[in-house]
Amino acid sequence: MELALVIGVIVVALVFDYTNGFHDAANAIATSVSTRALTPRIALLLAAVMNFIGAHLGTSVAQTVGKGIIDAPNGSHGLIVVGGALIGAIVWNLITWYFGLPSSSSHALIGGLVGSAIAASATVHWSGVVEKVVIPMVLSPVVGFILGGIIMIIILWIFRKASPRSTSRGFRYAQTVSAAAMALGHGLQDAQKTMGVIFLALVVGGYVSPDAGIPEWVITASAAAISLGTYAGGWRIMRTLGRRIIHLDPPRGFAAEAAAASVLYTAAIGFGAPISTTHTVTSAIMGVGATKRLSAVRWGIAGNIVTAWVLTIPAAAVVAALAYLGLHWILE
Repeated sequence: MELALVIGVIVVALVFDYTNGFHDAANAIATSVSTRALTPRIALLLAAVMNFIGAHLGTSVAQTVGKGIIDAPNGSHGLIVVGGALIGAIVWNLITWYFGLPSSSSHALIGGLVGSAIAASATVHWSGVVEKVVIPMVLSPVVGFILGGIIMIIILWIFRKASPRSTSRGFRYAQTVSAAAMALGHGLQDAQKTMGVIFLALVVGGYVSPDAGIPEWVITASAAAISLGTYAGGWRIMRTLGRRIIHLDPPRGFAAEAAAASVLYTAAIGFGAPISTTHTVTSAIMGVGATKRLSAVRWGIAGNIVTAWVLTIPAAAVVAALAYLGLHWILE
């Protein structure tokens, strides 16, 4: 029974990873596609490859998710807790994807873990949630907004006397690099979250020690699932990020991607914090747009996105709690 549950949880985790990929594909490539620096299919292929590579660059975020958010009970009960968390995250991902809202898959997963744990009366490490999730959740969009604006101002100053046509053409090429960097950061951040959940399931099932490292097959499977999901694409969200917040040109697209990638690398490598790629790149786009003029940013759309951000953790937690109760009733 337990082995079947472990396998089931791993399969559901990889399904979540896949939905994370197509839900968040827009994060890495929306700006490049909207500025016509890359064609949609080439951009998706680039993002998928860089996601796969990025997933192999570290495991600090995976360790935070696997050990620092909840303590699930050992045995089948703990596996049901993890399964409920994943179902909550997947359902919220699908809801926000359907409505084209770039919410955070990362925070959906964290909310799922917390909601399922609360429903099961399991331990939630609230200090870890605050320090590794809530504080970075607030800071990363702020830093992304400010850094995006600063990079854009620097670009405007350096190229103030250059021909707009040649500058635009040059930044179309530069966006290939910045989009690749953004996709690498997405793999470094988001694939690790699934690794952490699979690791948690293996620990709860008694198949690995809590002090062990992340098995290589878990890393590869998570990397492959998110890459396949990325290549499948998330066109609804891509339209929101790439066109509806602000009209982007290549220099502004480059600035937004460079700012977001910098924040992702710093959070993952420096702090092991599972921040949201969605929050980061969206706020960077807003910061870049604000340097043109404040009215250039469609703040109404931005407000809808922020509402989705605020709702993500509690909404995913509620769905996960219901999923846990359903699984508990069926399986125990």
